[in-house]
Amino acid sequence: MPIFRTAELTKKQSYKLMTGSIVPRPIAWVSTMDAAGNHNLAPFSFFNGIAVMPPTLGFTVAYADDDRGVKDTYLNLMANGECVVNMVTEATAYAMNETSKGYPPEIDEFQVTGLTPLPSEMVKPMRVGESPIQFECTLDQVIRLENELARSDLMLCRIHVIHVDESVYEGDYRISQEAYQVIGRMGGTDYIHTHDRFDMTRFHKIDNTTDV
Repeated sequence: MPIFRTAELTKKQSYKLMTGSIVPRPIAWVSTMDAAGNHNLAPFSFFNGIAVMPPTLGFTVAYADDDRGVKDTYLNLMANGECVVNMVTEATAYAMNETSKGYPPEIDEFQVTGLTPLPSEMVKPMRVGESPIQFECTLDQVIRLENELARSDLMLCRIHVIHVDESVYEGDYRISQEAYQVIGRMGGTDYIHTHDRFDMTRFHKIDNTTDV
């Protein structure tokens, strides 16, 4: 069995091992806005729900490898503390991938992809109209993660408004997983559908009459 000591890995080696192992990962499609009113939209797959109360999600913004270094999403969030996290489905997968290119700040990814920008209720960044679920958030905490090889920032965002399209809403605060059709990120250039699912009974306590 291969064993890898992380202190001996390069950034690329660590990336390949982690992104190939920690799968599937949901994708945060984050929309932000800068002081000039330019809209930015970018995907992040080091992402998940962090807490139910207070409602919090988190995603990691890695230091960019291009000449700019710091990504627009990070700069915009640090400047005004607002974002919308849009969920990615099969229908929006290719548009999401297009927004990962790292366009200059003045380029509007909504226009590049033909996506529909919708006004939010509590924050200034736009929502992706084609996304069935959108979270309006404000920045709560930033946790710096760095060593001599790389830097990343974990952005913990408080959720204030959740928009759910009727097409995926079952009622009683439940989301129809069959209708949702969300996708996940795998290793390399691979993504995953969520068609093939199974369910198991969730146990809230150990039954003392049953062998465990």
